[in-house]
Amino acid sequence: MRNRARRMHVAAEIADEILPKNILMIGPTGVGKTEIARRLAHLSRSPFVKVEASKFTEVGYVGRDVESMVRDLVDVSVEILREEVIEEMRLQIDHNAEEQVLDLLLPDDAPPGPSAFPPDDGGEEPEPDPEAKERIRIRRNELRARIRRGELAERTIEVDVREPAPPFLETLVPPEEDLDGSASEMLRGLFGPRFRRTEMLVPEALNYFAREEESRLVDRRHLETLALERAEDHGIIFIDELDKVASFPGSAGPEVSREGVQRDLLPLFDGSSVTTRHGVVRTDHILFIAAGAFQENRPSDLIPELQGRFPIRVELSPLTVDDFERILTEPEGALLKQYHALLETEGLSLEFRKGAIREMAAVAAEVNERMEDIGARRLHTVVERVLEDLLFDAPDLRRRKWTIDRKYVSRMLDGIVENEDLSRFIL
Repeated sequence: MRNRARRMHVAAEIADEILPKNILMIGPTGVGKTEIARRLAHLSRSPFVKVEASKFTEVGYVGRDVESMVRDLVDVSVEILREEVIEEMRLQIDHNAEEQVLDLLLPDDAPPGPSAFPPDDGGEEPEPDPEAKERIRIRRNELRARIRRGELAERTIEVDVREPAPPFLETLVPPEEDLDGSASEMLRGLFGPRFRRTEMLVPEALNYFAREEESRLVDRRHLETLALERAEDHGIIFIDELDKVASFPGSAGPEVSREGVQRDLLPLFDGSSVTTRHGVVRTDHILFIAAGAFQENRPSDLIPELQGRFPIRVELSPLTVDDFERILTEPEGALLKQYHALLETEGLSLEFRKGAIREMAAVAAEVNERMEDIGARRLHTVVERVLEDLLFDAPDLRRRKWTIDRKYVSRMLDGIVENEDLSRFIL
């Protein structure tokens, strides 16, 4: 990942030759393979797409085309850039939307008095009366302050809402065939925009006008150009369940189809051009991270050509009780912090003692050993079971502060771990 950042600062001739080193992660389910890839993308602000290899089949079989993952990546890249641009222009967008709402409110709320624009006598357009102009400015500022304080939240106004394009326009030119959007724009231009008058609350009108301003201010073509560059230079595609398309020793299943999927993936890893509705994108510098449990087969069961495209291999060990304990507490959005915030909305305060956290981690690890090992996902069901009564009864509880200790956890989980049939369904 660091080398990808370094590549952006070297000479163009060398940068073209520096290719990403694709990664193959090997480990049981729930160990954090997807989360690692997702966090890498988040830290580097890279467009990220997760796909499952088992959803693809080779050309000629029923299933998704492998190039669709690149198209999805470009769509994500466009959306990320769009959000960034809108965030930069947020003040202007909100101001323009507010002004349009004020234009609709002001006629009804204008103070009585001389007209701001005297009758036209046929000569040049008259200058507005300065006093009336000042009164309007003061009145607009008063209304603006009331809107921001939420005093007009129940007020309704009539807005001319743009209707969406007729569905048949989309069927005439499918998005994947209209690469630059020109055909769709031409057809919409022939029919012209259609509006209908709708009553809206002031907050709804503000949201509507803000969306209209976003569409008007954002340069779509420039945005798509930048998005294609970001997808090409910084994109990350995470291919899960790669072991499902590898050969299984001794199996007599559709090995041809699995091998076909692997061969269809090769051009993407080597660098190819993929046509998307936003333009053509090269895959040379997209980072591919593949993952699989490889419990019934091995990475060596992949075709040799594919093995060579993943020079970096990482083996992840199963999670332990200590890992579970850290997962419950350390991340910014840790599971226990989530439940604390949820119950706080009901006025309940939760405190988790160290013994309780250790007990929940131990139970999750024990159930994983006895039943199917689903890794950290087991923590969700354990914590949900421990807090089940509080979550359901929170509005009716008189007691506002609750301390979750080891004894409380043991009582809530009593008998579940020992009863294998019950743990199969509850945990």
